[in-house]
Amino acid sequence: MKWLDEAVSAGHATTAAHPARIAVLDAIRADRTGPVSVRLLELSRADDTFVRREVLDLLSSARAGRPWPDAAEAALARLTDPDDEVRRRAAYLVVHAGGSDVALRALGELTEPVVRTALAEWLRGSLAHLHDDSLASVRFLARLETLSVAPARQWLRLDRALLADAREAACHLDGVGWRWGRVLYRLGRERHVYALVARLLGDPATRDIGAGLAREACHDWRAAPVELLPLLVRHCGQGISSALAKALTTASISEAAMHTHGALVAEVPFTPYPKARRPSGSPTPSYDSATAAAVLDAKPVGTGRLHQAPEIFGALLDAGPLTFRQAAQLYNLTFKRPGRMQAACAPLWLRHAGPIALPRVLALMTPHLGDYAIGEYYSEGLARMGRHAMPALPSLTALIDRRTRLPVNDSTRDGETMLDERLLAAAINARRAILADAAS
Repeated sequence: MKWLDEAVSAGHATTAAHPARIAVLDAIRADRTGPVSVRLLELSRADDTFVRREVLDLLSSARAGRPWPDAAEAALARLTDPDDEVRRRAAYLVVHAGGSDVALRALGELTEPVVRTALAEWLRGSLAHLHDDSLASVRFLARLETLSVAPARQWLRLDRALLADAREAACHLDGVGWRWGRVLYRLGRERHVYALVARLLGDPATRDIGAGLAREACHDWRAAPVELLPLLVRHCGQGISSALAKALTTASISEAAMHTHGALVAEVPFTPYPKARRPSGSPTPSYDSATAAAVLDAKPVGTGRLHQAPEIFGALLDAGPLTFRQAAQLYNLTFKRPGRMQAACAPLWLRHAGPIALPRVLALMTPHLGDYAIGEYYSEGLARMGRHAMPALPSLTALIDRRTRLPVNDSTRDGETMLDERLLAAAINARRAILADAAS
């Protein structure tokens, strides 16, 4: 098994898509009692810390969501490893390969805080009964689990207990603030979050926890940056911690917060979140009906893309009706598939087909307003339709009036918040344009 030893020690066995990793995982999943599995279990006791870490990662990846008693037993032996990171990875494997009963038994027998905290973190709902544990981080996690499903009449009692343990829990548990924030968000407790942030920020011992909770709130609720930016600035003092700086950066994503409190943050030493700009691209060519017709003549009827479609079809519609072939091209661009091209061409189809097409065009556009990849373009399309898009106002207003962020997907929480802000700004601009056109 020399190849396996070399793959593990070189890190290839834990490198995504590396042939060595694929071979190892395939071998384990094919036979958990085979030579690859046996050798990996042996390597979990290697003298090299790096190797032990790698092996525990591999065993966790290879368990495929099923119990694996042999891997759980190997992980149990590593819960007393001299390396903190090995212990954390072993805790994960104990819970997921051995099950909650095995992990709870280990949690009850061990005293070392790092591994007990790691076990509690991965046990989640299975540790809700450990409110009286000797370790604050375990108690905190247990009470968070209880709070996540508790009726409203129990919230105040649990809040007080969590607040009492927060500072001590943070000694062994990372992300106390954001963990707390996630639970409060799922419970819909927006105003409670703001009050709790104020209390945590007011105590220097829990200020960083409060900053973490504030940052999570800004990721979850649109109004949070406006509410919390003044509090964050007030508690910066002579210096600014990393947690406070991150919270301020996240809050700065909000256009409303920066418009309202820009003067407050002007002198605070933090890095504002970079505002994304769309590429300007090349200058828009000027089309008349002849050059626009020539462009379309060179395109097939079923074309799915057409750069500068609004300018091309706009020039033709300004000059008169579309030909049958041009109308077919516009129809295909409008109705074949959702996306940026559809959003740009739907208002043009309305110009071509007239008011009778309005219900169909709006039904095409409004479902995509909250789509993080293309929603901006649909809002811009509605804006171009002006007063004709009045029936879309309820959909735009519903998006604008949301208190929570839209569900979007990006590599970071800050990036997701920025996507929501962009969708919000596009919807606000569209509503403003529609109403202005209607009033003119």
